[in-house]
Amino acid sequence: MYERDLHRTLEALGLADAPREHPLTYPGAWPADSGLLDGNRLLPLDRLTFPDRTPLLAIGSNACPGQLRHKMAEFGITSPIPMVRTRVTGIDIGVSAHVSRMGYISASPVDAPGVTRELFVIWLDAEQLAVIDASEGVPLPHGNYTRALLPADEVRIELENGEMLPGAFAYVNRRGVLHDGTGAPRAHPGQRALITELLVGSAELRRLFGVTPEEFCARARADAELCERGTRLFAKEKLVACSGLEHLTVR
Repeated sequence: MYERDLHRTLEALGLADAPREHPLTYPGAWPADSGLLDGNRLLPLDRLTFPDRTPLLAIGSNACPGQLRHKMAEFGITSPIPMVRTRVTGIDIGVSAHVSRMGYISASPVDAPGVTRELFVIWLDAEQLAVIDASEGVPLPHGNYTRALLPADEVRIELENGEMLPGAFAYVNRRGVLHDGTGAPRAHPGQRALITELLVGSAELRRLFGVTPEEFCARARADAELCERGTRLFAKEKLVACSGLEHLTVR
């Protein structure tokens, strides 16, 4: 590696940690700017669109280079991934209504007309897309997510140069999202705050997962059936709402 690239390593940029290994950091650190994830480096991009690849809007940890690197390394894939910063209107970040085996409660998109967020679109080749699909439990019937097309007439995705994407995909939780007590989708405040709030609100959740975020993560990572019981508990305690995106075309 050339000396000029040393400041572009994920470690130097503070982007190396993967929430899969450090669940309370979920959704992980996101880059400050667009870049090309190439192994252990985040390099400058020479363009913002890649017609031969699939655009995927990253709602949670798929915008974390350390997490992407971890997922790809599991399958021995080393090809670069373009990560493009965008302004997205019509989508907000909600809370998935399931407990992940990774030890965290992940994010899921929710319908939010008029809301604008800065999010990343990652451009994936077929091999990379298959890895990310598998990590999200796609295809059905066993996974928690579906990969749905976000149409441009409902979700506006603006690139840094002002160009609009004609559409992109996103992973929508098929179990719904958690609500905030009023029936509206709950915002994702970060893993530690979220788990703390949920444990305080449910004696049964505390019985299953302990009383601290650390206990919750450790127990979830150790027991797939416990994660399923936690997921069913969300529905049983009527904590689940629709995302508003159920009508989207599933791929």
